Amino acid sequence: MAKEDYYRTLGVARDADKEKLKKAYRTLAMKYHPDRNPGDSEAERKFKEINEAYEVLKDEQKRAAYDRFGHAAFEQGGGGEGGFGPGFGTGFADIFEEMFGEFMGGGRRGGGRAHGRGGDLRYNLEVTLDQAFAGAKLTIDVPTQTNCETCHGTGSAGGSAPETCGTCRGIGRVRSQSGFFTVERTCPTCGGSGQVIRDPCRGCRGTGRVQKQRSLAVGIPAGVEDGTRIRLAGEGEAGLRGGPPGDLYIFVTVSPHRVFRRDGSEIHCRVPIPMTAAALGGTIEVPTISGERARISVGPGTQTGEVFRLRGKGMSILRSHARGDMFVEVFVETPVSLNERQKKLLQDFDAACSNDKQSPESHGFFAKVKELWDDLTD
Repeated sequence: MAKEDYYRTLGVARDADKEKLKKAYRTLAMKYHPDRNPGDSEAERKFKEINEAYEVLKDEQKRAAYDRFGHAAFEQGGGGEGGFGPGFGTGFADIFEEMFGEFMGGGRRGGGRAHGRGGDLRYNLEVTLDQAFAGAKLTIDVPTQTNCETCHGTGSAGGSAPETCGTCRGIGRVRSQSGFFTVERTCPTCGGSGQVIRDPCRGCRGTGRVQKQRSLAVGIPAGVEDGTRIRLAGEGEAGLRGGPPGDLYIFVTVSPHRVFRRDGSEIHCRVPIPMTAAALGGTIEVPTISGERARISVGPGTQTGEVFRLRGKGMSILRSHARGDMFVEVFVETPVSLNERQKKLLQDFDAACSNDKQSPESHGFFAKVKELWDDLTD
């Protein structure tokens, strides 16, 4: 029976590049693999054919010979029996891991005993802006799996030691044969640990772990920002039957402040000033994030929205002794709840302001509005 054309076997054009060849091969190999078609001799035959075709076409020299002479180029043993000569391992290995990585422990080659590492934990921690500025030592309560105190994490009762698993002989992995192909999987008896518990501890039912609330001290560094992740190695869940513990990841959230607003290393603050101080000028006191007071000199005629910069009065900078700057934005507060005398004083003041020198912006604005209205009525 004549062999089918290799390009037809893989379903690609004769000018297909390496990526197209590999993609076509991977799709067909997964479709006709014997493990997915147990007992199907036709699928096994097809699987051998596509491997033989890919082994030839992926090699530039073999492909050139095939394009020139066809199957005759390999009739003298060049391709090996059924395409499974010494080169077959290289033909299939380049995509074996991505096809069957799930059966090989996430792509890790070789056997070895699984250690049953504990799971990682996440803890959401909210701190105040003051704590983020100065740093803090906080205690948190974390619900987690800890080593069983009765069996000291072994999972065995009465101090007895776990026994070597008879299924995998302590390796933690077993191999299964399907035709010519061997697949390695985690041992179903011991779950990959390589050991079995004959007399399980009653306190933890053989797992070596119990649920418990743990109190941990956490150091919050000065300058920590919203969204910072802190890793505490080995503070996660205890490993299975004495395996290594996981890690604890603390995600920090900085709560809003009632006075200050943070922007990186900068602190922003909006401060009201009396109308008289804005008009006549003077000195005002403002709070800072460190708890101190700072003095700002306000010039005569200060307007709402003016910003004053206080260098080195902002947030702490992480892993540094430096601090950012503080920006104070003032807004002029209009007097309210005036008595009759105060009203009379303001009326006299308003009457005394007969030109545009005292309120240049408002005078200029309404002058422009008047011009606009005049243009509309012309």
